[in-house]
Amino acid sequence: MKHRFIFVVGGVMSGVGKGTSTASLGLILRSKGYTVTAIKIDPYVNVDAGTMNPVEHGEVFVTVDGDETDQDIGNYERFLDINITKMNYMTTGRVYQTVIDRERHGGYHGKCVEVVPRVPEEVIARIDAAAKAAKADFVLIEIGGTVGEYENILFLEALRMMRQRDVDSVRTVLVSYLPVPPSIGEMKTKPTQHAVREINRVGIAPDFIICRSEQALDAPRREKLSRFCGVAENHIITAANARSIYEVPMSFESQHFADTVLKSFRMKAPASNLTTWTKFVDGLMTVKDEVRIGVIGKYFSTGDFTLSDAYISVLEAIKHAAWATGQKPVIEWLNSEAYETDPALLAELHNYDGILIPGGFGSRGVEGKIAAIAYARKHKIPYFGICYGMQCAVIEFARSELGFADANTTEIDPKSKHPVIHIMNDQTAKLKDAGIGGTLRLGSYPCDLAAGTQSRKDYGQASISERHRHRYEFNNDYRTQLEAAGLVIAGTSPDNRLVEIIEVADHPFFVGVQFHPEFQSRPLTPHPLFLGFLKAAKAQKSK
Repeated sequence: MKHRFIFVVGGVMSGVGKGTSTASLGLILRSKGYTVTAIKIDPYVNVDAGTMNPVEHGEVFVTVDGDETDQDIGNYERFLDINITKMNYMTTGRVYQTVIDRERHGGYHGKCVEVVPRVPEEVIARIDAAAKAAKADFVLIEIGGTVGEYENILFLEALRMMRQRDVDSVRTVLVSYLPVPPSIGEMKTKPTQHAVREINRVGIAPDFIICRSEQALDAPRREKLSRFCGVAENHIITAANARSIYEVPMSFESQHFADTVLKSFRMKAPASNLTTWTKFVDGLMTVKDEVRIGVIGKYFSTGDFTLSDAYISVLEAIKHAAWATGQKPVIEWLNSEAYETDPALLAELHNYDGILIPGGFGSRGVEGKIAAIAYARKHKIPYFGICYGMQCAVIEFARSELGFADANTTEIDPKSKHPVIHIMNDQTAKLKDAGIGGTLRLGSYPCDLAAGTQSRKDYGQASISERHRHRYEFNNDYRTQLEAAGLVIAGTSPDNRLVEIIEVADHPFFVGVQFHPEFQSRPLTPHPLFLGFLKAAKAQKSK
């Protein structure tokens, strides 16, 4: 079959919305009956996102087959409602590693291996393989970074080479920012004009421009961009700030963006079927009954700014479940370190209808998390712990109910007399032999749910599959004692070795999971555990 490739590149600055634009265009093309897949290219020397700083780079999203990827893969999954695999993610490090390994094994048959064309050729080969595997009519490829940067130049060269190979099968979309300086009061097109000049310098002319801005693009600015950038006016799409990213597909559809793309390929443009999506967006925009969720973590701040990208899938999963239960989510960041210095601040947890602690690593703020968990458990505030949030809940329960004052995880205290959380057996060898990159327990694994538990009720089935990203686990040496004290083992691996879910009985909602359910939440199909959590939070408000 013939594949069409749509490259999405950024102009002016990072964080301009390439991922949302890519996912939104893909959603509309899918709604027209076409098969769509999406690829993210990260211009980092890291082999995967697992070793990248979450504050600088954002969340590490885990695929079903265990790849640690950029957060945009999560966006693609949520919008396209498909599972995306490691084949659809690449970094500079991953590409170079393959080229070098091939050279070491004689794959180039003694030829001198030059960066160009060998690196772009490997990029193209990966794109072609992903297209073939997905049997995709359209492959959307987002190139990270901004045009003009040194880091992504080889990926732009791959784009140029693919256009040269078959110009009729490749289109380029530039997502660029148009500022409105307050001191001037006028939308400025010059930065985007410069971005177009930059991409022209490497032999590429954008076919479409998506104009990100505080307000909608007007006719004079559209005409100016068309004239100076060489792009048809109807190929210039306005993308003003939206109340929700889920509105963006409807904005694109109102401008016939996908139809124009299809016409540029000389393909039929069937009517879009966005009825269900439109109903979902209309619903989330009209809900008014607020639910307050406190998220306790540490990957929030960089300098004077608070960032949410480190937990983006968690936040989106909360939103999906809140909207599905008729609630408007009000999510607030809570700093666990503050509870360590001033325990009296724990009383503020009464201001929230639910408390959530997401995944994480390291010792900073962990005692504050444990204190918050104790408060939520004893005051019957709905609590949801994910990965590290589950492990902290086990530690808190062991300290409070078993009297093990020094109960801990060996990640924090290797000398603890009561290591209720310890390193997985195979992880010790992996750390010794392979280092830290790509060695966590990653990807989807099955889990059996115990009858009569909150989790079994929420899932509505006996067996599930969830995605993992962890190195430490529940220590089964303490399982009998913890269960006798009242801790409920609600889910385990089929061989009963790994404790996947813990609960506390006689509580509105107290669930901790070793896996990451947020990765499988979708706007139209919220995750069952998040639904259970938000239902409990809704009931909490009426007390």
